[in-house]
Amino acid sequence: MPPASFWGPHMVDATRPFVLFNPAAGRGRSGLKRINMFLELLGQHLPKFEYAVTEKPGHEATLVDQAIQDGFSFIVAVGGDGTWSNVADRLLRSGKPDLVFGMLASGTGNDFGRNFQIAVDKAAEGVLSLAGGKVTRVDVGRVVTPGTPVGLAPDNPPIAGRHFLNLVGFGFDVACIETAADALFLRGELLYKTAALKNIFGFPGVDIGLEGEMGPELIDGRHLMLTISNGPFFGGSFPIAPNARLDDALLDVCAIRDAGPLKRIQLFGLAAKGKHVGSSFVTEKTGSTFRATFSQAPKYEVDGEVWQAAGPEVAVEVLPKALNIIAPSNF
Repeated sequence: MPPASFWGPHMVDATRPFVLFNPAAGRGRSGLKRINMFLELLGQHLPKFEYAVTEKPGHEATLVDQAIQDGFSFIVAVGGDGTWSNVADRLLRSGKPDLVFGMLASGTGNDFGRNFQIAVDKAAEGVLSLAGGKVTRVDVGRVVTPGTPVGLAPDNPPIAGRHFLNLVGFGFDVACIETAADALFLRGELLYKTAALKNIFGFPGVDIGLEGEMGPELIDGRHLMLTISNGPFFGGSFPIAPNARLDDALLDVCAIRDAGPLKRIQLFGLAAKGKHVGSSFVTEKTGSTFRATFSQAPKYEVDGEVWQAAGPEVAVEVLPKALNIIAPSNF
């Protein structure tokens, strides 16, 4: 049985979660059959739960805001990195520090969930963790400068302060995500590897400058990609920032200089095992704030979702222990 409440100044009712399903997550993996499986498991272990299903991109914000207004303080997102990120962003924007976030995996990459042993093939274990897990505080990142999700109506104003759970990425990373959108039948690590191989010869590279509290020109010049990470994984399992931690009040930079096709292939193979960090083509930095500069307003990814910057600079910062999250009891 779940605990009666979580810790906190106002105590959170752990037996009454609001569960949000994104049926489009995982390229339709979260369809009716999988939703019904989760509903059955939730009924067994958290019978007082209520739920809603998103109907269109961006619908998470409306549903989460309404759930908070209705008095729910334990919000569970069922999907992948994009769904988790969108829901967590709404919790963090609510101004209610006692809200608790839970995750169930049904997405494409599910990179952030790896930190908590949350996986697509462990649905029952995931629900049990929600019911009997513990609350822990984790860091999150925030994009300070304004941007707009690609695909949003052009008359929507840019959004500043978008939170991220996992990372912000530039360059080759964004090209792979855009290519992956057209690969209809692949998921996870295989999807990212396929998209990467399609871009490894043709991606032109990008000029990037980076500064942080350690000083200006942390990196400069032509690069293949830049990631600024809160968590270690991306691309379905790549440990792009193998030393990143969710509780160290730091963001981890991985900047990979541009190279010819054969060197790119070598770096890609090393990155799949987290061994790229020893290469002379790779720069690692840690810090609490960073500002990346470009010759023109860049595209960038936020937890797998592509954004368009409003200007040629993108600034990010870490918010230490800003999010209450349910983790397995042995976490």
